[in-house]
Amino acid sequence: MRLNLFKKVQTAASFKARIFVFIMAGVIVASCSSQLPHFGKPIDANDGFIVIAHRGASGYLPEHTIEAAQLAIEQGAHYIEQDLVLTSDDILVVLHDIHIETVTNVEDVFPSRARKDGRYYAIDFTLAELKQLRVHERQNNQQEQVYPDRYSGDGVFRIATFDEHIKRVSKHNITNQAFVGIYPEIKAPEWHLTQGKDIALALYDTLEKNQLNRSDTNIYVQSFEPKSLQYLRHELGLNVKLVQLIGENSWTESSADYDYLKSEAGLAFIATYAQGIGPWMPQLYDFDSSFMHPLAEHAKKVGLAIHPYTFRKDALPDGYSAARVMKIMHNDIQVDGIFTDHTDTVLSWLETNKAD
Repeated sequence: MRLNLFKKVQTAASFKARIFVFIMAGVIVASCSSQLPHFGKPIDANDGFIVIAHRGASGYLPEHTIEAAQLAIEQGAHYIEQDLVLTSDDILVVLHDIHIETVTNVEDVFPSRARKDGRYYAIDFTLAELKQLRVHERQNNQQEQVYPDRYSGDGVFRIATFDEHIKRVSKHNITNQAFVGIYPEIKAPEWHLTQGKDIALALYDTLEKNQLNRSDTNIYVQSFEPKSLQYLRHELGLNVKLVQLIGENSWTESSADYDYLKSEAGLAFIATYAQGIGPWMPQLYDFDSSFMHPLAEHAKKVGLAIHPYTFRKDALPDGYSAARVMKIMHNDIQVDGIFTDHTDTVLSWLETNKAD
């Protein structure tokens, strides 16, 4: 039975009429446990260009929920991204941040569980406790939606585990003879170690348990921390493809020196343990001056794939259309794939511009 739950979301209103279907898609996950995950064939789509659903179909549904993953699958994403953090009982859950008040109602359910800094951390809760929370659209400090035109309905969405995401994608692949991949990121490995938890090892164990620690799987593992990727590759023996995310030193994302990693020497170093890089789009192209940085050229010289982040049709650089940004990334810089909140928009552009 093919799960053609949704082909295209045209407006927020049209989505609300279908919300029940996506809630039911989450229920379907429970039926997948008897079958092994299925990610066994390399993807060669659009002449090798892959579309990575950034936090699932996060342009249309609350990020990282099972429903957002299902929608991204139905839209045609080649890979579904999962950001991973650990619970107090050592379960990998799919959340973008180590703290959870920006995407859940934790303040209402557990008002006394904030740390001294006023934030609520996933690692302070068991999975059972986290499952009591409702996931909503990302909010700022004033509890306003970061992207005001995105989902604003009253659907019930829950935090999902990494295992649940693996089963959902695997079920789709088995049922439809498809090869959708997964693209997990271990969040803040250094910080997790200060809390007494090894999130890199937890990821390795999960992939091993699911018989997915193979070089021929449609799996990329990403991290902003070079040491964690080297640990996965050289000490734990992880065989899947690795991608070094590249931030800016001012972000304090990790202890890594991103200025060095962006250099030719740094890229050569990355190539000793990873198969690709995930740069921020402005590190490839200065949208203010229309200057193409040499990062992509240097990365290609050492054989690294390039998967920049993040294409959002509702948060484009000033003065740029979605089509123009896609042309720059795909045609001019010739990246190998892209992270996007809007899989359908990217695939539509690729279909329209096949001959370019």
